[in-house]
Amino acid sequence: MKFKSFLLAVLFSLLFLSTIFAQNIRSDFNRIRTYDVQHYIIRISFDRNAKRVFGDTTVQLKPLSANFSQFELDSEDMVYDSVKLESNGADLKYQITGKKIKITLDRNYSPNDLISIRFKYTSRPKRGIYFVPAERTRGEISRAAQIWTQGEPEYAHHWFPSYDFPDDKATTEQFITVEKDETAIGNGQLLETIENSDNTKTFHFKMPVRHSVYLVSFVVGKYVKIEDKYKNIPLGVYLYPGREKLAEIGFGKTKDIFRIFEDLTKIDFPFNKYDQTIVANYEEFAAMENITATTLSDKEVFFAEFDFGKPLVEDIVAHELAHSWFGNLVTCRNWAELWLNEGFATFMEAAYREKMYGREQYIQKIRDDVEEHFAESKPKRLRHGLYNQLARPDDSIFDTTTYNKGGAVIHTLREQIGDKAFWKAVNIYLNRHKFENVETPDLQRAMEEASGQKLDWFFAQWVYGGGNPQIEVKQSYDADKKVLTLNLKQIQEADKLVSEIFILPLDVEIQTQSKTYTEKLKMEKREQTFTFKVSNQPQNVVIDKNSKIPLMILKMQ
Repeated sequence: MKFKSFLLAVLFSLLFLSTIFAQNIRSDFNRIRTYDVQHYIIRISFDRNAKRVFGDTTVQLKPLSANFSQFELDSEDMVYDSVKLESNGADLKYQITGKKIKITLDRNYSPNDLISIRFKYTSRPKRGIYFVPAERTRGEISRAAQIWTQGEPEYAHHWFPSYDFPDDKATTEQFITVEKDETAIGNGQLLETIENSDNTKTFHFKMPVRHSVYLVSFVVGKYVKIEDKYKNIPLGVYLYPGREKLAEIGFGKTKDIFRIFEDLTKIDFPFNKYDQTIVANYEEFAAMENITATTLSDKEVFFAEFDFGKPLVEDIVAHELAHSWFGNLVTCRNWAELWLNEGFATFMEAAYREKMYGREQYIQKIRDDVEEHFAESKPKRLRHGLYNQLARPDDSIFDTTTYNKGGAVIHTLREQIGDKAFWKAVNIYLNRHKFENVETPDLQRAMEEASGQKLDWFFAQWVYGGGNPQIEVKQSYDADKKVLTLNLKQIQEADKLVSEIFILPLDVEIQTQSKTYTEKLKMEKREQTFTFKVSNQPQNVVIDKNSKIPLMILKMQ
């Protein structure tokens, strides 16, 4: 009977793995592309009272095949004044269908052609751009009005026509026209500030490195800029007048985070500046890694003024800066793969703590993340795999499975292959795919290459599968034979996503009055029994003392 049970367990496990790897090669989360956008030129101004946007955007693209005569861009909430071929000013036919604008070109084009189309339009965006009124205290303005954007996951197309999906990268240019006493913060280098005759001014930014559309952003408001530099990278912190002290207490560790992340990845910061700007009414998003121009909720940053005994605001700053490597340099191909962005950024919060404050802080951060995930994931809706087959282009993808569990799994992967191999793999992964899009197999290949280990089993249970292992542990000691027996049983509720069997390499520490034993075991069945020679009655048995597998729940009996 035992052999039969074991055989059935193995067959179930193999069936589970084969099902999961079949999911791995699904392509329905990707979009079919017929063109490659090269560059966006976005000219924008505002009617504050009507919350209206005046847009003038040029989209430069190349066809991906011959006989290219029609294409679609994502577009919502827009009324078009004109759509023209920029080379000769000719009007182009277009049709609005749902959340798309379909353009008919004047002739057939080939992949050798660069096509520039200029769109002029007005919009009252439901998402993507937010108009925040001034805040008043005792009748006086205590915080000026603001306008800011939020592009992730797919909100950019509410304010400029675009291919609004992460698997296409283009360079961008912005001309942002604001009131004369306001500041605009955009992506990339500020090339010029133009004083206009109508008591406005225009900020001209250029981002020369290709990036996904969801990272395009701007913030408009009244700010004090605190300037610094890391190596040759200009650093800017934009704060409200009177809140300048936040530059040090909230963002003072920014250069340390730069240094640590460059040291760990062995890849220099890949862009030409780094700004951090606080905005109001941003609680829904908390913070966003807009390329070279991170946006943060002012309320989140104001926590820096209090001592909670944990570097909470440092965690936010570290998380968003980590996206410069994990998300902006190397970007998930689709939203099912978002964990590659967010899991790594969450893990890098802990990696920063480890280098800055020691291993204990690193482990504590991982454990805290796991506890938060467990507290939120009791409903089965959050038992999806890190590769998220429930992914939709809305805010539902931003949950503790993608973030907290993602970070904990990356920690477990580090423990599985060893520190040296792990960071070597991270470097391979980032270098091999820089300025490109990635999927989970790209990460797996890098980890296997650096470690020499086959990791199908690891990615099957931790990335493509959902849930987490729950282990019931029973122990007994035979004083005559001086043998400790541990019976381990996996009791997690299995279903089509959650495996009946997790493969678990475990460390066991056995403490007696005279000696401490350290043993290793590998659990790969639903129930297994292990025996150890122990000279005295154990006083304590500790499994996974160092939290190598923090997502495992142990029930000691």
